[in-house]
Parts: sequence; structure tokens; C-alpha cells
Amino acid sequence: MATASVVLALVAPAAEAAGSGAGAPGTAGRSAGAGTTGPAGRSAGSADCAAARGTLAASLDTLVTRHGIPGVAAETSDPRCGRWDVARGVADRKTGRPMRAEDRFRIGSVTKTFTATVVLQLAAEGRIALDAPVERYLPGLVRGNGYDGRTITVRQLLQHTSGLPDYTAALVQLPVEQWRFRHAEPRELIATALKMPPPEKKWHYATTNYLLAGLIVEKVTGHGVEAEVTRRILRPLGLRDTYWPGDSPRIRGSHSHSYFSATDEPGAPLSDGTAWNMTFGGAGGALVSTPTDVNRFFRGLFGGELLPARWLAEMKRTVPADPDRLWPGARYGLGLIASPLECGGWWWGHGGTVPGGHRALGAVGPGGRGIALALTAIPGTEQAEADYRAAAETAFCAPTRRQQPKETS
Repeated sequence: MATASVVLALVAPAAEAAGSGAGAPGTAGRSAGAGTTGPAGRSAGSADCAAARGTLAASLDTLVTRHGIPGVAAETSDPRCGRWDVARGVADRKTGRPMRAEDRFRIGSVTKTFTATVVLQLAAEGRIALDAPVERYLPGLVRGNGYDGRTITVRQLLQHTSGLPDYTAALVQLPVEQWRFRHAEPRELIATALKMPPPEKKWHYATTNYLLAGLIVEKVTGHGVEAEVTRRILRPLGLRDTYWPGDSPRIRGSHSHSYFSATDEPGAPLSDGTAWNMTFGGAGGALVSTPTDVNRFFRGLFGGELLPARWLAEMKRTVPADPDRLWPGARYGLGLIASPLECGGWWWGHGGTVPGGHRALGAVGPGGRGIALALTAIPGTEQAEADYRAAAETAFCAPTRRQQPKETS
């Protein structure tokens, strides 16, 4: 089925910023609607900033006109060019309402970076030890079928090196309507994972890891991970358009619709997948946000507003990722994906995909340029996927960037 390859695989390019990692915010620019580019902040008149905006707009045009993505939007922040946004296509195919960068959408596994940040905050406070076994915090939960929480550390959960399978691989074998609107409990989903055979490779992307991380947060603080993310990240950074939807299948306020195919056949008709109960994603994929908020989150993270330098460095300690799940050269830290850029340097961030069709990316690259992308459908072919990655590459490799050495930890 079409959702089998995308449910909370939620991964998209992300990579290392040069220097501090996140640039200072510029003056906000807003899209005037589909097919428009919002005004830049400071340095708006410079040729290189205009070229950067133009090349990004062209890459988004490709996704809409060549690959049939109903709507795409991006917000970019840059220390030199300020902030600008670009939107193409429509947010709602039924009404023809134009796509806007300020519309809410489901960000999928970008949620993992929020959860990992809270775990690192608790580690900085001495309340969680990254190299302690899961058993210390969740005694008896990870046992059986060859799995043992006494031999898996918190760090390995965040890094996807725990050796645990991904429960979503079992979930998507069921008819979509059987679970689309159903409430799911983390322990229920973890139990499903523990019945599955172990992964074949050492690095295995599994949302199971982040459900466990969320339960550890709850055990240590006495509050659900949703409450802790809200208290520690959303409120301090002023992310007013980011929230946990709980059991509600709807997205509050102005939002883009999302679309998915009921089959894996290229060109198959798209159905509206906006309404979805995201409790199945939980701490690993349930958040709703906007490109603006996603950009603000990563600026805050890499700008030192959320973690002390030592713990941000821990977050950026990477291991090689499976190129079959990501792509050659990609690496994974603690809730962060790192990927090299063809023009030099790296991006750091995360991506997300949800079964109803929303695709998200938030990342910071060389010189502090940040990018957040929102798509209303998942690219359906290899070429479409390649052009999606090219859009992210374009956002970081536009004329304002100087060449950076390709090095990472």
C-alpha cells in the first residue's frame, strides 16, 4: 500500500551549519499567495539575495508543475538576506485556496528533534544519563523476543542504534481505515514492535525509539512529553502555531490540506488525507506547526537558546546512517540528520513524512541560513524525490554561500 513506504519514515536531508549553526532572525517576509514570493528582509535589494529567492522559487515550481504536488511552501532565514517565503500551488484542491508559508501542517518526524531536545535538557539537568540503560527508567518494558532494555541506552534510542524494530512497518500492513482515526497508546505500539523480528542493520530508523524516549521524559518529570515540549520549547520560543493535536484528527486554524494515494502506482488519483489521528506518531511524529515556527525552532536550537554548548555538541555527535533509508553520506546524531552539500559544508536538521501526505523539512546550513519546507503530498517517483532533495540543496547552495569543507563529527 502507498503508506507503507512513508509512515513516519519521516526523513529528509539535514546538515551541519558552519560557525554557530543558526543565523540571527531578519525582518519577516510574507508570501502573497500561490505563485508569489514574499519580500526579503534586510539586504532585499542585493542581487545575490534576489538570485537565492529566484532559484528556490524555480525549484518549488518544478515540484508543482512537473510532479503534481498540489502545494509547496518554504520559509528561509538568512543573516544577510533576512527572511522570505515562497509558495506555489494550492493549499486546498477543492476550493483552490492558494498555498501560504504561514499555514499549519503536520511536520511528522521533525517532532523527533523536539523530543530529543527535551531529553538533552534533562541530561543537562542531571536527571537523565544518556549512557544509562532504558531499564533504569522503564523497568521491564523492553523485554522478550531477544530484546532487553538492560542492554539498550538512552543515547542509542535517540541515535537509532538500539536494535529495535519500527512498529510502523507492522501498522501499515493493516487497511488504512482500520487505524487512521483510532487512538493509539505508546506502550501498545512498543509491544507491537517487540513482537517483530530484529532489524538486519546496526543503524535502523525506528519511531519506536522515540516513543520510549517520550516515556522516559514522562517517568523523570512526572509530565507527558507533550507538556514538557510545550513548557520547555514552544512557550519560550513563542511557537504559537505549533501544538500537539492529541486525538483530534483535524488541524486547527489556517492550514494546508494533505493528499495521499491509495496505491503505489505513479499517477494514481490523490485522496484528501488531512484528517488523521496522529497519536500513532506520538513523541516521534505528532506535532503540527508552520514553516515559520520550524525555522524559529532550529534557529533557537543552534543559536544556544535551548541547550548549553556541551549538550548541543552531544546532539551533533553522529554515526553513519543506512544509505538505503536515507542516502549516501548522511549521518545521524541525537534527533538530528546531517547531510553533505554539493557546494560544500553540511546541513543539520530533520525531515518528516506523514501518511496523509504532508512532507516537512527544517534545517540550518552554512553561514546560518535556515530553511523550512512544506509539501502537501509525498513525491511519488524517484525523480520527484530527487527534485525535492534538489530544492533543499538549492536553498543552501544559492549564490550567497561560499564554499565550505565537507567535514562532520
